[in-house]
Amino acid sequence: MASSGSRDSSRSWRSVFRPVPGTVLVLGFVSLLTDISTEMVAAVLPLFITVGLGLSPMAFGVLDSVYQAGTVASRVGGGYVADRFARPKAVAVAGYGLGALAKLLLLPAAGVAALSAATGLDRIGKGLRTGPRDALIADAAPEGTLGRSFGVHRALDTLGALLGPVAAFYLMVAAPGNFDAVFVVAMCVAGLGVLLLIGRVDESRAAAASGTPRVTPLGVARLVAGQARVRRVLLTAAVLSALTISDAFLYLVLLEGDAISTHFFPLMFLGTGVVYLVAAVPFGRLADRFGRPRVFIAGHVMILVAYVVAGSAAGPMAAGATLALLGLYYAATDGVLPAATAAIVPASYRATVISAVQTCVALGRSLASLSFGALWTLAGPSTALWVFAAALAAALAAVSLIGGLR
Repeated sequence: MASSGSRDSSRSWRSVFRPVPGTVLVLGFVSLLTDISTEMVAAVLPLFITVGLGLSPMAFGVLDSVYQAGTVASRVGGGYVADRFARPKAVAVAGYGLGALAKLLLLPAAGVAALSAATGLDRIGKGLRTGPRDALIADAAPEGTLGRSFGVHRALDTLGALLGPVAAFYLMVAAPGNFDAVFVVAMCVAGLGVLLLIGRVDESRAAAASGTPRVTPLGVARLVAGQARVRRVLLTAAVLSALTISDAFLYLVLLEGDAISTHFFPLMFLGTGVVYLVAAVPFGRLADRFGRPRVFIAGHVMILVAYVVAGSAAGPMAAGATLALLGLYYAATDGVLPAATAAIVPASYRATVISAVQTCVALGRSLASLSFGALWTLAGPSTALWVFAAALAAALAAVSLIGGLR
């Protein structure tokens, strides 16, 4: 006869495999459609700019800067408006709608100004929708399934990112040089995502949970000042992100060390996405089972090991290990961080605080790219990577001592 402890353990493990709420699945498919649309455009945009319009690489650099900066400017605003009026769905719809409209603006685009407007609008839309969408996920999911729910959403999101370039490839094969066909199909796919969000996501539960819309800037400031856990999350997200270099830089280090050839360079991004797709849900389940802070820190340990592998080894095995570790890092952090944040703040402040945390991550990674690029220029890629590895190890030790996200 099974003991009480064994039965409790069995029930506990069965709870890990319970399905996520339907709202989470719908939001996952909305993100899947949106990412197919976005990555279709991203896959052909450099070619469209340089070949289709004959613009210079400098013009592409300007557009990329707009692309990176657009989300930071709108993240906190979107989260605050969603909480202030208790309308996360409405703000998310606006954000997804702007993303779809941006594809339409690409059709008559013929210069840097028009392209910057379209690209900037897409990034503003992303910034607006991210926090409110994550708040909707948190509102729909019971507290014990937050990690799993975010993992399912991120897995569907990543699947869309993988399918987008494939769809663009087949369209360009079917109609060579017809960029407008890619933009029109991308707009239609994004529009389907908006319609799915409008028709299948119920905001009433989120609005009821939020209560009377009394969120104010002063209230947000008091929340941050009064809750040490919120301050630790913001600080931890900012510091660790500032020591997390981009995928592209890590792959360039491998390229410099002859671990990969230029022919296989694009496949590294695809491989990382596949690992993330496969691991997102299991890591979400682990976060619910063993604690989101532990899994989040473990993710950064994985990228620290990736730094060491990329900086000290050469050959395909080193490249494969780095790729796998990077994908596991995303699986252990990207959905786990908003899940951990949602669990420690009142429902009426979720979109605002999640957006603030994501802004810290975006700014931290921007700083990491600038500082790593400068170190690479001054001392070389290997030295720059080891400096970042040492700094990340020290930061992880400090986070563990002060309690990190707890």
